[in-house]
Amino acid sequence: MPFRIALSGLDAASTDLQVTGHNIANAATNGFKQSRAEFADIYANSIQDVSTTSAGRGVRVSRVAQQFSQGNINFTASNLDLALNGEGFFTLADSAGNVSYSRAGAYTVDRDGYVVNHNSDRLQVFAPIGSSTTNFNTGSTTDLQLPTLSGAPSATTSANVAVNLDVSGTATAATTLFDPTIPTSYDSSTSTTVYDSLGSPHTMTMYYRESDTVANQWHVYTAVDGSIVTPTTNSTAAPSSATYPSATLNFNTSGALTTGSGSVSATGTVAYNAFPVAGAADLNLTFDYNNSTQFGSAFAVNNLTQDGFATGRLSGVDIDNSGVVFARFTNGQSSALGKVALAKFNNPQGLRQLGDTSWAETFTSGDVQMGEAGTTSFGLVQSGGLENSNVDIAEQLVNLITAQRNFQANAQVITTADTVTQTIINIR
Repeated sequence: MPFRIALSGLDAASTDLQVTGHNIANAATNGFKQSRAEFADIYANSIQDVSTTSAGRGVRVSRVAQQFSQGNINFTASNLDLALNGEGFFTLADSAGNVSYSRAGAYTVDRDGYVVNHNSDRLQVFAPIGSSTTNFNTGSTTDLQLPTLSGAPSATTSANVAVNLDVSGTATAATTLFDPTIPTSYDSSTSTTVYDSLGSPHTMTMYYRESDTVANQWHVYTAVDGSIVTPTTNSTAAPSSATYPSATLNFNTSGALTTGSGSVSATGTVAYNAFPVAGAADLNLTFDYNNSTQFGSAFAVNNLTQDGFATGRLSGVDIDNSGVVFARFTNGQSSALGKVALAKFNNPQGLRQLGDTSWAETFTSGDVQMGEAGTTSFGLVQSGGLENSNVDIAEQLVNLITAQRNFQANAQVITTADTVTQTIINIR
């Protein structure tokens, strides 16, 4: 019987050595979680046995327990390198739809633009709802795919114009009609670029002239590529001509814009008639003048923005610590591609190891719980970082010595039992 007991001890010590060796071998594996061999003693008792005199029957491996403690994070130069600081797992799917979970975050882009790991499993995200950057469909996941085509253009439809118009004015009174080719026929001007539906740029210029007849009133002549755009209301107010219709802005004695007056709507906007553009859809422009003023200081452009943009190519990818993936384009635009989908389990030690630093859900692990970074205990996403293995080399080397000693001790039991058996055989 001592032989069997010692053999069980040798087997246990051998398993301990294997587990320790596996940990040491993966000390440099990103996202790796070390394991620990756990043992239980063996007793074979029957009803008639006296338990206080039972010597036991050896040892067995009760389980190899995974240790999901946090690993250190190393920073890298790639935005697609992701690390998790918390209890969550990245969610991955292969081409057949099989789902796995991992802490390894070294991702790249395949030929079709999908973000994948070294095994070509695709990173899963929650898709944005419409064009939102804050609302995502957390009820299902989808593959994260970077756009491989140029970003579509968007025509300019509105502009925010915040200017200060000098109440003293500088236009020459002798010039009674506006002419964009005569600088003395207007007080000041400013320009910006607008875009048509094909993404082609056009120069839009706004000319401002103080009224010669009405106090605190200004005429605005707006031209696109040199052609005047007609406002939808009050487009013939003097001084103007049939060739150069203007919009009118009225200000109160405090210098603030008077809404619902002249060409300005009750909401402070000026709308223009459709302006034809060759080969593209007509431009339909609305200007917001709410922040414009008329003070006794020099003409100033405090803000001039418009909502159109040209076509753009993908120039980079940013991922914030809540897991939102943004695509940046050369036209200055950005769009949310999704939010990294994280998973967690009530009993992560019950996950089945698949190799390639990934795990699968089991009955023991409990049902997967999907969520977002920054909520409950899912943790935060670190872009440009990789989680190191949580293996402590010093600890594993001590375990290695202990397992070796245990193996030697059990081997000594066999040697001793053999000596005793040989002694008995030699009795004459």
